[in-house]
Amino acid sequence: MSHRPESTEYAPFYETYVSRVPEEEILPVLAGQVGEIRRLAAGVPPEREGHRYADGKWSVREVLGHLTDGERLFGYRALCIGRGDTNPLPGFDEQAYMVHAGFDEVPLAELAEDFAAAREANLRMLRRFDPEAWRRVGTANGVAVSTRALAWIMAGHVRHHLAVLKDRYGV
Repeated sequence: MSHRPESTEYAPFYETYVSRVPEEEILPVLAGQVGEIRRLAAGVPPEREGHRYADGKWSVREVLGHLTDGERLFGYRALCIGRGDTNPLPGFDEQAYMVHAGFDEVPLAELAEDFAAAREANLRMLRRFDPEAWRRVGTANGVAVSTRALAWIMAGHVRHHLAVLKDRYGV
C-alpha cells in the first residue's frame, strides 16, 4: 500500500508511532525492521540482556518480547479489519501481558527470531491485501482504526522502542 494513513484513520494516541514513519511505502519499512532487530540482538552482550535502565522498567529482553507481543496484536487487528470483521477488538494491557510473559528466561537471539517470525507472517498477509482491505476501518480498543494505519503503527511501534533501547539502555 503506497499511501500514508490520514490522521482520521487512527486515534490521536497512535500519532506517536505513525509520525516515526515518514515513508510512503510501508512494506519495505516493515521488512527492513527484521534485520534491525536481529542486528540489535546480536550486538547486545549476554550480560546486558537483562539490563534495566531504572527500577521497575523492563529489561532489554522484555522490550524485545513486548515488540513481538505488539506485532502479534497489531497483526491480528489488521487481519480482522482487513477481512471485514466488524466485531470490536479488545485493548491490550502491555503491563499485564509482561507479568506472565517470562521473557527474561529467553535469550535475546531467540526473542529476535520470534519477532522475525511474527513479522514475516504479517508481511505475507499484508502483501496479499487488496486496496479495499487496506482501506477498511474497524474498532480496536474502543477507537476506529484502518488496516492501513495498523501497518504504520506496527512500524512506528518498533521505531519507538528501538529509540528507547538506544537512548535509555545504551544498546
